Amino acid sequence: MKPIPVVFHIGPLQVHTYGIGLAITFWVAYRYFEKRLRDNGYPWQWLTSVFLWVIVAAILGARIMSVLANLGYYGHNPGQIIAIWHGGLSSFGGLMGAIPTAIILARRRCPELPTIRALDLVAPVLIAAWGLGRLLGPQLMVAGGGHRTNAWYGMYYADQAGKRLPVPIFQAIEMFIIFLILLRIERWVAKQGGPLGFVAAAATALYGVARFNDEYNWLAKPGHLGSFLVELAGVGLAVGGFALMTYLWLRWRANPTPAPMVGSLASIKNAELETVAEPEATNDTQEDIDQLNHAIGKSITELG
Repeated sequence: MKPIPVVFHIGPLQVHTYGIGLAITFWVAYRYFEKRLRDNGYPWQWLTSVFLWVIVAAILGARIMSVLANLGYYGHNPGQIIAIWHGGLSSFGGLMGAIPTAIILARRRCPELPTIRALDLVAPVLIAAWGLGRLLGPQLMVAGGGHRTNAWYGMYYADQAGKRLPVPIFQAIEMFIIFLILLRIERWVAKQGGPLGFVAAAATALYGVARFNDEYNWLAKPGHLGSFLVELAGVGLAVGGFALMTYLWLRWRANPTPAPMVGSLASIKNAELETVAEPEATNDTQEDIDQLNHAIGKSITELG
């Protein structure tokens, strides 16, 4: 069985499937976040220019972190440092580059969007995009598989001997499950009226658990610094995320402050409020008419 093709040619042009997959992933993330901004009544025109800078920051951060984690290899092969079409993009490095850049630019371009609200809105987008990116990125790149296996679901990858665990597929399934969980949490937060930041904290915790599991069970190389750092980062995100969820929940319970509602729930709730308000307005109008008729009747009686 042949590995999945990682490159093809259009005339003299060499095209890498990995790059196409990343481009599609970025485009889907952009469109989905734009939709969430629209659904929640926030300006969205600023997103295009900001998103371009976020992409640049994400790729640079991802590559720098990957090179640092594999410094021994790149020290002997410096020409490979810029060869991102062969893979080697760290998700943690991408987040470290993208999130601060996005926060700074969003605060400048859209000051009416609070940072904590923006993080809640973008958290499901990042999780969904990361899951899609695993299918369209590492699944289609050189050495994209995990440990060797003889299992029926093992797959062949370019530049890797034997059948490998299809880790990108496993990761995509993990992320889509987390994505569905976040949507449920988001709906619950909207109904409860808070707490703000809870969705982003949940995304952080669940992503940390998933990344630790991926590295520890399917990808880790004994004695490899990069594997250890990924596991450590996964534990840190999980512990920090769950701790933040607990803190936000306890603080909100002590002082329940209604949080802005999300997406279609906001529209549904507004429609409910309008429906309730209309009969009240009608009742008030009827009372005014009754009082006016009573006053007119009384005046006529007095005149009679």
